[in-house]
Amino acid sequence: MGVPVVGRLRQRGRASALADETALQLVVSDAGALLGYLGADFDLRRLPVTSALYQEPGNWRQIKGDPAIRSTLFQQTRTESPMDRNIQNALSILEELLSERGIFQCQIHFSSSQVTIWTIDDPLRYRILDQEVLQDPDICLVYPSRPYPPDAAVPRTDITRILDGMQALRMVDTTIYLRTGPSINIFNGMVSLTFSCDGSHYMRYDEFLAKGPAFWSGIPG
Repeated sequence: MGVPVVGRLRQRGRASALADETALQLVVSDAGALLGYLGADFDLRRLPVTSALYQEPGNWRQIKGDPAIRSTLFQQTRTESPMDRNIQNALSILEELLSERGIFQCQIHFSSSQVTIWTIDDPLRYRILDQEVLQDPDICLVYPSRPYPPDAAVPRTDITRILDGMQALRMVDTTIYLRTGPSINIFNGMVSLTFSCDGSHYMRYDEFLAKGPAFWSGIPG
């Protein structure tokens, strides 16, 4: 006769609970008398992975931020940051890093005047460029020249357009403005934006380029 499953026990504490399981079954005689239990331990971490690697969807996603920030949106005004005063030079440096120096992802923090970058040569570690570095074009020489990746989803010619669009969103209004962004990843073709209302948007680069500053702020151009 079949042996019914009576339960599963997770072992080894919280950290590995998702990886280790013990299955318990009743062992009974043909007459139905309980003879004992049979237990089998399974280490799920060692099972072969048959599913495909998860792919981030490319559709536009909007995520609301802190309600406290949203509720006081019209009580705040953008304060000019050091990066705002040096924005043309800073974005020119980023354009060269993304186009010619092997930087495949960057996150621009306009309000705190810093940029986080990831390089093709060392993709597991990020680097931070502060406002002083972003005023010095020679910083580009720190990173070796690299050909633009042929498998990049963002065309090299659109890097400048994306950065120009970010500058426009930063300066379009003193109440509704770009606080953090873009996060550009040239391989997955996505950009992210975080506005003064603390709302974040994730979308394809070409969809972003199709929108103008008036779309985001509601202010006619």
